[in-house]
Amino acid sequence: MASVDFRENLLGISWVDSGWVPILNPGNVLDYFSERSNPFYDRTCNNEVVKMQRLTLEHLNQMVGVEYILLHAQEPILYIIRKQQRQSPTQVIPLADYYIIAGVVYQAPDLGTVISSRVLSAVHGIQSAFDEAMSYCRYHPSKGYWWHFKDQEEREKTKPKSKKKEEPSSLFQRHRVDTLLLDLRSKFPPTFYQPKPGEKPIPVEVKKEPEPPAETVKQEEREPATKSSAPSAPPSKPPPEKRARLQ
Repeated sequence: MASVDFRENLLGISWVDSGWVPILNPGNVLDYFSERSNPFYDRTCNNEVVKMQRLTLEHLNQMVGVEYILLHAQEPILYIIRKQQRQSPTQVIPLADYYIIAGVVYQAPDLGTVISSRVLSAVHGIQSAFDEAMSYCRYHPSKGYWWHFKDQEEREKTKPKSKKKEEPSSLFQRHRVDTLLLDLRSKFPPTFYQPKPGEKPIPVEVKKEPEPPAETVKQEEREPATKSSAPSAPPSKPPPEKRARLQ
């Protein structure tokens, strides 16, 4: 099996030496980081030159090139080491940051890598959501588009079937019945009404129209009879009387 060059992308790997973990401190953390098995350490740096010449780290300020410094320490669990390019005693260019958590060394991602990873994750999530939504979409020429969810079928299977409530009457029937009731009420008004529920009904005074006297009714009946006989033909002459014959 061919060996993989981890230096092409160091963001996905980590390194640890369990023998150093119990004794790590700000004084020896750079020595721990400079172990030969550490893939993050560059052996051509100025730290290696100072180490070989047995000089102190203060001499790094007088040199030019790549170097490693302890940027931040939070004992006993967190240490941050920076890789930088020194151009003069007062001018440096940061190249990369490494953080050590509980003895495990990781490379901190740069800003471009973080933004690229977040955008890729967001695009992947959106694409997955669209793919899942399209799997629930259905189309038929006669029905058009609709949604068909799998859990909906399971709910319909597990849900007990309830009988549909039949309405006692339709809107048309209720409207017609109300019209008939109003008509009957106008013809036959109620004789009692109840102001509030639970109270005694009160009789309603119904005003009866006075009946016309019998004589006026007879006269009204006679008048149309005379009016109808008026335009009749004139009376005919009576037949001639019979005369006795003379003998």
